[in-house]
This record gives sequence, C-alpha cells and structure tokens, in this order.
Amino acid sequence: MADEHNEEHGYYTGDVHNQFVPEHHDPKGVSKIWKTFWILLIATAVEVAIGVYASAFPRTLLIWIFVVLTIFKAYYIVAVFMHLKGETVPMKYSIILPFVFIIYLIVLALIEANFIHLMDK
Repeated sequence: MADEHNEEHGYYTGDVHNQFVPEHHDPKGVSKIWKTFWILLIATAVEVAIGVYASAFPRTLLIWIFVVLTIFKAYYIVAVFMHLKGETVPMKYSIILPFVFIIYLIVLALIEANFIHLMDK
C-alpha cells in the first residue's frame, strides 16, 4: 500500500483515526520570529555592554537604563508572543492596568517601609 501523502510534509495524529495533518507554512510568521529575536538580542547586548562598562556610568543612570530596557523587553515579548499588540484597547487595559496597580502598590510599600525605618533611628 503506497503512502498517498509522500509529497506533503506533515504528521499522522496517532490516535484511533490516524489522520494525516499537513504542515503549516507561514513565512510571515517565521520572519516575525526572527525580527523579534534580533530586537531582543540587541536589547540584551546593550544591557550586557553597559554592564561590562558599568564603572563608566553613574549608578543612578545604570539603574534607570536597566529598568527601561527590561520594561521594553517585557513589553515586546508580551506584545508579540502573547499577541497583545493586536488586541482591542479594553483588553489591553484589562491586562496592563492590574500590572501597573501592583507595581504602584509595591512602590508605595517600599516608600512606607523606608519612612518607618527612618523614623526608628
């Protein structure tokens, strides 16, 4: 019995029906992944380069650069791989606002803890 799918690439499901599922080819998706890879690689390389030459920068500037680059990378990963970039505005807000609120609460807690610590001295 000859394989009727010898020209197509794909796989068999392996279940009771053992159906052939052809491969899905999406050149746009592959180029999007490579674009994302290069953008994240460049951002990471900038972080590493700044880390190597950290003594040349003021400490406060280093902290802000690393925070901004980390937020950029996190946003880009969420936007591309979690498909947030193409979502509607209310959906974006429902995902982003709780995150911002939690960060706000953490900052307030750190400020308050520092104030209480200073009051004890």
